[in-house]
Amino acid sequence: MDQRKRNTAIALIVFGVIILFGKFVGFFTIVALFMIWFGIHRIRTSRQSSGYVLLAIGTLMIVSEHLTFIIAVVLISLGLFYIKSKQAHKHTPYSQKQSFVQSLRWDREPWVLKNMSMWYVVGEIHMDLSLALPEEKEVTMILQGVVGDIDITIPEDIGVSVQASVLFGQVDIRSEKETGLLNRMVWTSPNYDTATHKVKLSLSYLVGDIDIRIM
Repeated sequence: MDQRKRNTAIALIVFGVIILFGKFVGFFTIVALFMIWFGIHRIRTSRQSSGYVLLAIGTLMIVSEHLTFIIAVVLISLGLFYIKSKQAHKHTPYSQKQSFVQSLRWDREPWVLKNMSMWYVVGEIHMDLSLALPEEKEVTMILQGVVGDIDITIPEDIGVSVQASVLFGQVDIRSEKETGLLNRMVWTSPNYDTATHKVKLSLSYLVGDIDIRIM
């Protein structure tokens, strides 16, 4: 399927969802979600300030229209995060962090790679694992939130296992990409079983743009 046909298919799906769920969700909410997704896309592709404006407007539209619903979603997301963290790090010590807004730039200088779980409402994370200093041979990282922009670079000598899910947005792992609604991708590097250092990534967002590159 070429890009034009793919875009047409996505547009048909979006309009179908609007028609199908418009009575329950509302056209106003669909537009707000689209603005949030498009704002994230503009930030990633062009770094223009208009992307942040669209993201802010879309978020305010959602909050103003569905404040009670948003609070419920945040609480449910946080509760699921606690459950997933406890299960994933059942037998290992780990660090855990929750915040409303998060911005991490671990792509400029060396940093410690360790078992961790992070949750936030809105944020961005940029990681370069070629700069990481692993604490253990196998590390599990859980990144979860409501709205997220995730950019992770992984060197080929590190084995990686990824489970990524986005309700609205896109997931791009190496040459595989899923865009639109209800995206879930599971990917394991060919060298995972033999690699000296391994990383398990669990990424989950309601609205997000996840980009994982293997260098």
